[in-house]
Amino acid sequence: MRLTKSIFSALLPFILLAGERTTYDFLRQDVSARASAMAGSFVSMHGDPTGIFYNPATIGTAIAPQALFGYTSHLLDIKSGFAVYSQEVEEIGVFGVGVNYINYGTFDRVDDHLNKLGTFGAGDMAVSLSLARVYEENMYIGATAKFVYSSIADEHSSAIAGDVGLLYLIPGNDPMSIGISLLNIGTQLDPYMNTREPLPFEIKIGGTIKPQHLPLQLNLNFHKLNEERDSFIDRFSAFSVGGEFTLSKTLRFRFGYNNERRKELKIGTSAGMAGFSLGGGLVLNKLRLDYSFNSLGKIGSISRITLALDM
Repeated sequence: MRLTKSIFSALLPFILLAGERTTYDFLRQDVSARASAMAGSFVSMHGDPTGIFYNPATIGTAIAPQALFGYTSHLLDIKSGFAVYSQEVEEIGVFGVGVNYINYGTFDRVDDHLNKLGTFGAGDMAVSLSLARVYEENMYIGATAKFVYSSIADEHSSAIAGDVGLLYLIPGNDPMSIGISLLNIGTQLDPYMNTREPLPFEIKIGGTIKPQHLPLQLNLNFHKLNEERDSFIDRFSAFSVGGEFTLSKTLRFRFGYNNERRKELKIGTSAGMAGFSLGGGLVLNKLRLDYSFNSLGKIGSISRITLALDM
């Protein structure tokens, strides 16, 4: 069979962002608008339930019950979204449950003579359950178990995976935090076409600092520290920088830069604004609305919207 609208074309942005793409590389993509506005530098940010997608230990500081919902508009007709909820259970810790998905759209199914036989869809989804708690003073640990499912037409694949993380809040007048996470430790249960693929295992480490006398949280994260590189210095080339300004009680401004993404999206001698991101947040009582814009250079851009509710 042939496809009049190529799956390869539809997945091109994700192939470029993920390098040599495997079935579950959607797990590497940013989820919330707040995190993506800061270029994914979210390993050491605390108090946000979407931390279960970046470092499960960070939700240990999200004591008040919170629910978040998000929607993302990708290139072509690709759409994605997520929902997450966290709540503290006394003497146990903070539980979080989340789901994130991506829908690649609808494709035409044709035979070898280009006769249309109908349509089919393709998509990925992950369901996560997390627990985080205080390990000792100022130190939090967390773990996530997740079920991952992928489908193309009548075929499907599934996997189980786990994440573990640690967050340390450095005492002082100017709060600092350090986080480390090991993501996507697991295996396939049911591979496509009897071909087993590895999950996108990744080690991340990052820090957050609040400069003195500035209403700013500044993050530096290193990604894919487990991957082989040509030299020791190159191991740190996959990094991102992000920041969040608190402009007022109701307004937030965010910015970010992802170095690896800029390199991957460079076309010819120009990368345009690839790798740069920005966004903002509007806080109204128990409601927060976040928006992010991520540039893919000449390829296009991605916009995300997240709604957060303090329960």
